[in-house]
Amino acid sequence: MSINEKKRKKKKGKITMWLVILVVFVVIIITAGTGILFTSGERKEGLSLKINNVDFTNLKDGTYIGEYAGGKYKWRANKVQVTVSSGKVTDIDLLLNKENRPVEFTDKLFGRVIQSQSLQVDAISGATITSKAYLKSVEDALDNAGK
Repeated sequence: MSINEKKRKKKKGKITMWLVILVVFVVIIITAGTGILFTSGERKEGLSLKINNVDFTNLKDGTYIGEYAGGKYKWRANKVQVTVSSGKVTDIDLLLNKENRPVEFTDKLFGRVIQSQSLQVDAISGATITSKAYLKSVEDALDNAGK
């Protein structure tokens, strides 16, 4: 094989390598873009989810179940059990959730609700949409506790 043939073969190999890299890059970009577009409705819905004020001064003692359907794709569907004792929220248990958040996550969020006796608490950093979904279930349960 001549030197020119070796150079052409080496050049062709480099071109092929760069084409493969380009195709992989384009596929990654298209996949990421599709994922972002696919989930944008769910994120937008979750971020605009309004947590209503619940009158914590008129709660009746008992145990109440609350649910949130989870949004467009049901990714954040959850169910909670809220205990009201002496007119105050004393315990919140997560009964069902689609996400596998650690128990520290829900303990922190529900602890804020119990401590402040309000649903107007800070969301967990990095999990705003999930926090709002859980608070929406608590709101649903407390709607029954106030009747």
